[in-house]
Amino acid sequence: MTPPPALRLPRVWLPGVLCAALLSACAVGPDYVRPDLTKAAGYSRQPLPATAAAGGVAQHFANGQDVPGQWWQLYNSPELNTLVEEALKANPSAAAAQASLRQANELVYASQASFLPTVSGSASYTRERQGFFTFPPQVFKVASASLSVSYAPDLFGGTRRQVESAKAQADYQRFQLEATYLTLTTNVVNTAVTLASVRDQIAATESLVQSQSQELEIMQARQRLGAASSADVLAQQATLAQTRANLPPLQKQLAQTRNQLAAYMGRFPNQAPMENFTLASLHLPETLPLSLPSAIVEQRPDVRAAEAQLHEASAQIGVAIANQLPQFSITGSLGSSAGSLGKLFSAGTGVWSIAGSVAQTIFDAGALEHKKRAAVAAFDASADLYRGTVIGAFQDVSNSLRALESDADALKQQSEAERAAQDSLNLAQGQYKLGAVSYPSLLSAQQTYQNAVLARVRAQATRYSDTAALFQALGGGWWNRSDVAAASRGQPLSLGIPLVSSLIPSDRTEQQPNQ
Repeated sequence: MTPPPALRLPRVWLPGVLCAALLSACAVGPDYVRPDLTKAAGYSRQPLPATAAAGGVAQHFANGQDVPGQWWQLYNSPELNTLVEEALKANPSAAAAQASLRQANELVYASQASFLPTVSGSASYTRERQGFFTFPPQVFKVASASLSVSYAPDLFGGTRRQVESAKAQADYQRFQLEATYLTLTTNVVNTAVTLASVRDQIAATESLVQSQSQELEIMQARQRLGAASSADVLAQQATLAQTRANLPPLQKQLAQTRNQLAAYMGRFPNQAPMENFTLASLHLPETLPLSLPSAIVEQRPDVRAAEAQLHEASAQIGVAIANQLPQFSITGSLGSSAGSLGKLFSAGTGVWSIAGSVAQTIFDAGALEHKKRAAVAAFDASADLYRGTVIGAFQDVSNSLRALESDADALKQQSEAERAAQDSLNLAQGQYKLGAVSYPSLLSAQQTYQNAVLARVRAQATRYSDTAALFQALGGGWWNRSDVAAASRGQPLSLGIPLVSSLIPSDRTEQQPNQ
């Protein structure tokens, strides 16, 4: 079918359209390529130990093993699993990261709309009277309706680079979301470990208080019999008071840690969870994954976010170069104009127009050139930041591996010290009852044992926390789970027609937290 005259393109435009189609296949500016920084990268100069053995449970490093998506489940604590899952659903920072990702995706779809023409419609009806002092008055009526189409061919790829930049920004927000989830899960696990550690320290201190109270009663009885001096009794009372004085700071730390855990879960302090974590209720993961050095740049959310910023900076160079080149546009309109509404679109009322334009900046005092140079400088800065982030990622993994190795040795030594202190205390108590040793010797044995117990508890908790730090340093296995909510992907099929729900605002009722 032959198109009507209003829709026929003049033949003079055909070469321009063909040239536009050919030029649209290329884009100015650099094509992004990820820098290869891991060829000679490693975690240590010396070979890493295959096993972190010592201090109770031996932990084995599995080279090349994938990181599980729910790595916290390796602690074998249903209570901990419940807290982590709730935090992932209710944490405000995680919700804000989801919204930021949704915003970035919608901006990608908005930028992609530049590839298509813009169509707008208009209609008007005019009634005009001339000759106010003449009779009869002359009244003119004009009714018109038209469709306008405008299109800017992306001859030099400026629009494509802008879309590329928007996609890189969306990638950045995606990995910021993953980093938020990784930090959140690690913080919840570490907070649970801290709760367990503090609770065990409180239990150990209360046990020491009970033991020292019994010692004080025995000493007071010996004093009444003349077998102990007043100085010994006063010294024991001072020791007991000092041990009791250690309880309030621990109880304060316990309450503050529980409040912190509530904040991670999106709760208020009065809604803090009451799970009674102890170190005995947590299982130390025995098999630890150790990703290959080449995989770190793929797994670490902060590295991927830094790479996305580098990609965005690369695309902005192309945008800056395209802005220095001629800008083309094509506009056209098709409509009807008549003296009345009833005669619209009748024969002889049609009007149409088509026009093409090109614009080129001739003089701007070097503004566009300096903007291009600024884009290049921004790319250089992003490249250096990316390299620094990669180096930091390897440093984190190396530090975690060495920490686990030293933690095992430290726990072994602290456990042996505790057993030796316990034996020494038992011996000193028996000898003191027989009068074989002086009270200062017994007091010294009590203090040594107290310090050994608390040091062993802290060393055990440090091993649990450093294990979580290793999972965090390896990326946390986000690629094995789906953290992005469906709503955060946006609506790519939207045609720009406003929804009724957006035109009629609804009252947002605040969801009351569970009591």
